[in-house]
Amino acid sequence: MNYRINQRTGDRISEIGMGSAYLPQASMEEAVRVLRTAYEGGINYYDLAAGDGKAFSMWREALGDVRKNVLYQIHFGADYSGGAYGWSLELEKIKRSVDWQLKTLGTDYIDYGFIHCQDEYGDWETYRKNGVYAYLRGLQEQGVVRHMGLSSHTPAVIRRILDDAPADMLMFSVNPAYEYGHGEYANGSVDERAEIYRRCQKDGIGISVMKPFSGGQLLSDKQSPFGQALTVYQCIRYALDRPGVLTVLPGARRVEEVKRLLAYADAPEAEKDYSAISGLTPADAAGKCVYCNHCRPCPAGLDIGLINKYYDLARAGDALAAEHYRTLERTAADCVRCGHCDRRCPFHVQQSARMAEIAAWFGERA
Repeated sequence: MNYRINQRTGDRISEIGMGSAYLPQASMEEAVRVLRTAYEGGINYYDLAAGDGKAFSMWREALGDVRKNVLYQIHFGADYSGGAYGWSLELEKIKRSVDWQLKTLGTDYIDYGFIHCQDEYGDWETYRKNGVYAYLRGLQEQGVVRHMGLSSHTPAVIRRILDDAPADMLMFSVNPAYEYGHGEYANGSVDERAEIYRRCQKDGIGISVMKPFSGGQLLSDKQSPFGQALTVYQCIRYALDRPGVLTVLPGARRVEEVKRLLAYADAPEAEKDYSAISGLTPADAAGKCVYCNHCRPCPAGLDIGLINKYYDLARAGDALAAEHYRTLERTAADCVRCGHCDRRCPFHVQQSARMAEIAAWFGERA
């Protein structure tokens, strides 16, 4: 398992985390095996927005004895008063739900307390006016909530809330279908979504990824907007390549599914290559580097994807990215203009010209 560091909290977070949507479909015995297999395989980050309240006793049974070694996302607005998942902005109902979740989990603290599912700005205004946000912050001041999070599918709303409230983690829906405008939660343009990734990277806000497979749509050749099914590993790599992303949170209800996820780190690079999505590149995304590294190997030894990422982040104001760029063994100024990357790029980026642009921006002589 590979790990990434949340720059705001210092938490060491597994690149593969786990969601809860499908867990309640398993028996208690199988669910415990699923969660324990995940934990023993190095997964330490878990989202608890479960589809059914019975999942919480599964978490307690499976991970109660190792609670201090795992990180839980708990959502202030996820309501389990009726048994199944519900969404609420009512303060008293949220208080009861949070208390119930803590009691059922057998824990007295929350690693990441999330402002839950804010897809419209009006939701955030209500969240503040009715005292839910103040309640969440109060628990943070008491030490019950250790870090603050935000969950949303909508870039414009994310941007406005991050202007209003501090956040250490963002839960965002990231997959190739949504990026290119296909699917129920395909909110925001390519540029608006990229702006969120770069802002989070610059500000040290980690991103945990929900819906990495677009609800399974991308794994089906009949439902995929790309005309062919993508693999689990292609979707995971795509999400992990976005700036700011720390962990991807697929769901699982069988041990075999968890073992498949755990094998991601050691899978051949060819199995993670998501360049097939270039066939549906929309006009506003054409010619923009997605850091897929399909252009490798560069004859001059450049890490073209990383150079592009540092450049995009530096332009967005990330001083650390600029420093990282300057410490690269080979920078854009070392490009020999052979055109190898231009011919290989599935997204039609003229990388040779872009290397000259990047070198000039950093004040290098190409």
